[in-house]
Amino acid sequence: MPATHSIDKNHQFARCFECNKVPAMAPFHWLALACKDLANAPLLSLLYGLIFTLIPATIMWLVYQSGTHLVILPAAVAFALIGPAFAAGLYDVAWELEKGHKPTLIHSLKSMFRNPAGEWGFAVLLMVIMIVWMRLAALIHALYPNVPNPTFEQLSAFLALGSIVGGILLVCVFAISAFTPQIMMERRVDIMTAVISSMHAVKENFGAMVVWCGILVFLVMVGFATGTAGFIVIMPLLAYASWHGYIAVIKTKVPRHYE
Repeated sequence: MPATHSIDKNHQFARCFECNKVPAMAPFHWLALACKDLANAPLLSLLYGLIFTLIPATIMWLVYQSGTHLVILPAAVAFALIGPAFAAGLYDVAWELEKGHKPTLIHSLKSMFRNPAGEWGFAVLLMVIMIVWMRLAALIHALYPNVPNPTFEQLSAFLALGSIVGGILLVCVFAISAFTPQIMMERRVDIMTAVISSMHAVKENFGAMVVWCGILVFLVMVGFATGTAGFIVIMPLLAYASWHGYIAVIKTKVPRHYE
């Protein structure tokens, strides 16, 4: 008889987790739950918020001190590498509150090493996409009119191509990152499974994802409008809301609720 080989479904690569369909206004509910998490763990939330705030503040300070924008790329690369790790710490805080536990700094720090290969792989993926964008932006900049005060008509080709390329990359980054970090942290799966599942969930919940993207853009603008000080509260809120979005959208064998 020919030998048969059983497949361990727990170790399949590039799977796609099923997702729920949520209402378009669901992100506002996620944000309300995030406010509740912030109230239940204020000190830990603000500590992580302070760390996230120092990063854009440092970038702005370096640009101001150096008088050049060349420092933005290396600073942004550093943020892409360490950002997902600190976000995992905030996801752990929300997860502990969901389970009725008291979140601690030590426990949240340990969560950064639950799936190190996946988290670092995701950070490198974001870094590669960012570098591609910088290269494309340099090429697009060649279309910038070589005149002192260009008119809108002269700028039209530059603005149109830059908007199209930037928009496509923005949509791609949002689709692959909406639920990927949460999936990898909780389920410890490979990066392709997490990315494919995230993209599928975004496609199936297009309306809610448009609203969620709008909330992200608005709050980030508020953060910069406050001289990055607002990020102390905004970043924990966004991380907690992302976790509740993950709970609501990605299906699990046992239904879970946290209100």
